[in-house]
Amino acid sequence: MAVMTQAKEAVSAESKRTPVVLLVDDDETLRHLIADFLEKHGMEVFPAADGPGADAILAKHPVDVVVLDVMLPGEDGLSICRRLTSREDARPAVIMLSAAGEDTDRIVGLELGADDYLPKPFNPRELLARLRAILRRRSPAGGKREEILRFGRLEIDRGARLVRVSGEERPLTSYQFDLLWALATHAGRVMSREALMDKLRGEEFEAFDRSLDVQISRLRAVIEEDPKHPRRIITVRGAGYVFSKNQDT
Repeated sequence: MAVMTQAKEAVSAESKRTPVVLLVDDDETLRHLIADFLEKHGMEVFPAADGPGADAILAKHPVDVVVLDVMLPGEDGLSICRRLTSREDARPAVIMLSAAGEDTDRIVGLELGADDYLPKPFNPRELLARLRAILRRRSPAGGKREEILRFGRLEIDRGARLVRVSGEERPLTSYQFDLLWALATHAGRVMSREALMDKLRGEEFEAFDRSLDVQISRLRAVIEEDPKHPRRIITVRGAGYVFSKNQDT
């Protein structure tokens, strides 16, 4: 009984832990404004102006989410994103910031493994909403029994947030894992882009078709034997995507 009580207290403490955000932007005024706003809403924020500043913070503090501007002095945000998403240890989620209309930056950032994208200028409340959505997806599920889904060679472990193909772990970003889970838990049913975005970020956000396509492409590269001829995540032209139940793939 004492062991069970301690375990419940540990879960409760983890769920109440203050989320930690690393904000990397060379605009000092914006850094202060966003940091103040997020801290008023219960988050701990470490601001940095560039790559070296971000690295110094990451070396000292565990960070849940990095809010990362693309345009930075010295090493740009895309390069930093690539370094963060290639880490072998537990990595933070990444939200990329970029000038409005820069679709190339958005797509490249997602291809590099960023979890989300926000164009400048943006409403701080939207950033807060997206941060909270990411934190919800990454948080432990309390005392609930976690599921493991198996489809042939593919195993999706929700509790450990791991994906294995033929027993080999395959790396996914937080966003990609949740996208795969949403598809897999509706295996055999066509999921529209809007339905998928609703499950991942909430219906108040616009479903950027191209962004979702990029994430689907990266998922296929991880779990499909031949990503150019997918047999697991199938495109249904004009309707969306369907996750195949086929146990032979």
